[in-house]
Amino acid sequence: MNQYDPKLAPNPDEWLELDEQERILLVEQHHRLARDKLPNLTAHAIFHTIVENQIALNLEPVVRAMTRLTKEGLTRHDVVHAIASVVAEHIYDLFNTNDGPNTSQTHYNAAVERLNAQNWRGG
Repeated sequence: MNQYDPKLAPNPDEWLELDEQERILLVEQHHRLARDKLPNLTAHAIFHTIVENQIALNLEPVVRAMTRLTKEGLTRHDVVHAIASVVAEHIYDLFNTNDGPNTSQTHYNAAVERLNAQNWRGG
């Protein structure tokens, strides 16, 4: 695998064969070539990579959200961003609550399941 395009799902096996840093660099490369103006390209790429990893690993709530949100009219790239926003909230909560790993994962899964295109578009 030598390129990444958020409009297309990467082959899960090929994606997961890459080193984590290689995945991040592919996402950064895509956004550089697209000339996307981002406040922090590396952070943006890390969140893309986290979501793509979850999809490639077949994390069911994330896979369901990808299907549901694209059916609701979001582009695949927007769905990655929507799920990444939940990842960011989840990471914040990890640092600010005393939830155990099972509770934390349950909260994350529920938040991903609640995602919908209308709320995402509304900010």
